[in-house]
Amino acid sequence: MRARSRPARGALQGWAVIHPEASRDYACDPAFAVGSARVADLVLCEVRLQLDARFPWLILIPRVAAARELEDLAETDRLRLMDEIVLAGRAVRAIGAALGGPVAKLNVAALGNITPQLHIHVVGRRPDDAAWPGPVWGAPGAIDYEPEAQRIAMTAARSIAA
Repeated sequence: MRARSRPARGALQGWAVIHPEASRDYACDPAFAVGSARVADLVLCEVRLQLDARFPWLILIPRVAAARELEDLAETDRLRLMDEIVLAGRAVRAIGAALGGPVAKLNVAALGNITPQLHIHVVGRRPDDAAWPGPVWGAPGAIDYEPEAQRIAMTAARSIAA
């Protein structure tokens, strides 16, 4: 039997309403408000669009108070996070396609050196993007989305619920 590189299309649920057990003490670090816009909520994570039009880029922020590292999540939340990363990857691919830049490779990372709150970056990459083949972090020259392009990106990301 051949291993699948991606789960079957129907294997994951789409965007969801905040789980009723989400941490009441959770607060999104204010640093995220500066460079990203809220897209939706998954069962575990708040989903934000990174406001750099050079890359289709989502950030997942688990709504778990004081979480700084993956080890701060319960085992069930770590498993849920992996499912939500895969779903965000689909959304990033949808953003790239909607904006005319199909994604060739997904980069997924949890850095947190500057903003220590646990968050996961899911970034769509192409051989012709501004930072290829290097990392997007620290690549100078961020470009703000034009309002219509941001609307298209948000709509494309949210379309994954269907």
